[in-house]
Amino acid sequence: MSRLPIWITTGLSTIWAASALAQSPVLSPFQRAPGSAGTSALQAPWQVLGLPGGKVPLTQIDVVPTDSGAAVRIQAQRSYGSAIHGLPAVPVRMASVLRWRWKLDTPLVGADLRHKDGDDTALKVCLMFDMPLDRVPFVERQLLRIARAKTGQELPAATVCYVWDPTLARESALPNAWSPRVRYLVVDGADSPLRQWRTVQRSIQADFLRLFGDETDEVPPLSGVAIGADADNTGGHSLAWVANIQLLP
Repeated sequence: MSRLPIWITTGLSTIWAASALAQSPVLSPFQRAPGSAGTSALQAPWQVLGLPGGKVPLTQIDVVPTDSGAAVRIQAQRSYGSAIHGLPAVPVRMASVLRWRWKLDTPLVGADLRHKDGDDTALKVCLMFDMPLDRVPFVERQLLRIARAKTGQELPAATVCYVWDPTLARESALPNAWSPRVRYLVVDGADSPLRQWRTVQRSIQADFLRLFGDETDEVPPLSGVAIGADADNTGGHSLAWVANIQLLP
């Protein structure tokens, strides 16, 4: 598919449909939609969205009961999808820590975040920030303004995505191969065991400044949280789980 403008085709426009979603100062727990039985899509304010146009299948994101409570099962199959939770400009002093549990059962074969044709993730947790445009480099600022005008949405100027990537070392940091407005941090990597629940706790301020400190020395407010997986570039399959995601002061 076309990759121009990059903000639309990488799915940021769908992630940042968060502006149209119900907003809450805290993250709502994972719950089944009313009237569902067994597995189901997430209940609002979480909402599952894919790429615009419907040409790429939607990653399957379901709520599944487990022994320790509800978890989200994320299955990518040549697909793209994110579950998004909008936030009303939460300052870092109110949400300085992100904590969650996750598990990767089936990694993506052929995924390589360093290259465009391998830019897929079997499991990611992303934070979107309302960074002032004057902090964004000039060319990227103009692209962002064009994309915002075309989509009618306040697309993010900065997004941090925590990923589980079995091919990279833990704590590897790298930009999205398509856009430097999205930057990755590998928190479970080549030495992390598969099919085992792992608990992650991150300092939002430290991680943001590590990834975007070349552009700003201040952490902007949070505007949204997303979880998801994509396999549209590699055409692969993955299976992963996320549970108990929390923003803590």
